[in-house]
Amino acid sequence: MCELFGLSANRPVATRDTLLGRFPPRGGQVADNPDGWGLAWRDSVAAADAGFHLSKEPTPGWQSPLFARLADTLVSDLMVGHVRKARFPPVNSLNNTHPFQRACCGRNWVFAHNGMVPDVVQLERDNRDSYCQPEGETDSEFAFCHLLGHLHGHHAGDWLAELGRISELIALHGKFNFLLSDGIHLIAYGHDRLHYLETAGGAERIALVTTEPLSGHLGWTAFAPGELRIYRRGALEARLLTHPLEPDIKPGILK
Repeated sequence: MCELFGLSANRPVATRDTLLGRFPPRGGQVADNPDGWGLAWRDSVAAADAGFHLSKEPTPGWQSPLFARLADTLVSDLMVGHVRKARFPPVNSLNNTHPFQRACCGRNWVFAHNGMVPDVVQLERDNRDSYCQPEGETDSEFAFCHLLGHLHGHHAGDWLAELGRISELIALHGKFNFLLSDGIHLIAYGHDRLHYLETAGGAERIALVTTEPLSGHLGWTAFAPGELRIYRRGALEARLLTHPLEPDIKPGILK
C-alpha cells in the first residue's frame, strides 16, 4: 500500500542531507509501490502563500531520473512526498498520482494519502455543495476535497478540532493515513501506520514523517492510533488524539 514522506524544518535544508534519497526506492524497488510518485515542496525563498512546486509521474519512483535528481538537489523547509500502490482505482494516470493540490481559505494546500476510504467517494458525489471537484478518480482526492470542505467552513474557528473530528470519521470507513500542508504547517494523521523522527542540532530543527522508518535511527517513533500531529518550522505545534469507535460498533455515516 502507498507510502508517505513529509519534512518540516526551521530553515531550508538540502534534501541530500535528509533521508529523502531513500524514498524513491520505496516506489517499486524495495517496496510494492510501483504505480506513480509525487513530490510537493515549498520554495526555499518564496513566501508561504506562494504555494508549492509539484512534480509527479505515473511511473515507478525508483526508475525515475527526475525523482532521483530532486531527491539529490532540492533545498526546502517543507515537503510532502508519495509513492503509489494503485488500488482505488487500479489505474496509473497523472491525475490519480499524489500529492493533490488545491487552494482553500486563502492558502495553497497539498495532500497525500495511504490507505483506502471508498465510502467517501459516493458521499462527495452526492454532495451538491462539495467544495471542490476531483480531477482524478481516487478515493484519496475525494477525501481531500471532503477535508477542505470542512476546513473552509471552520477556518475562522477551531480548525484543528474540526480536522481531527472529520479525519476520525473518514478513518472509521477504511484506512486513512495522510499528510496535508497549507504552505506553513506539516499536518500528519496516523490512523494506523505512520512514524516520526524529530531532530535538533544547533540552529537546525527538522521533523520527518514517513510511513515506514527510512533508516535504522533509534529515534523513529510510531504514531499512536488516530494521532494527529501538526509541525511548524520543524517543531511540534499541536497534537490531538482521536478516539475510534469500539470494534463492535458499526461506523455511522460521514457528515
